[in-house]
Amino acid sequence: MTRKKPAPAPEARRWRGIQETADYLQVSDKTVRQMISDHRIKAYKAGPRLIRIDLNEVDQVTLRPISEW
Repeated sequence: MTRKKPAPAPEARRWRGIQETADYLQVSDKTVRQMISDHRIKAYKAGPRLIRIDLNEVDQVTLRPISEW
């Protein structure tokens, strides 16, 4: 009898605000807001004025090999 390997656990989300995301990317908060406006990164509203960004999604969008430039 063969056993199935369990599926890998999904990566935990790393939620951050706009300023924390800007610090992570080493850009201004205005740049992060523009990236959200341009749909380059996803942002989620967690309340009337609370915006959260998953750094895992930011990494997928912003980090790519030099050969793809």
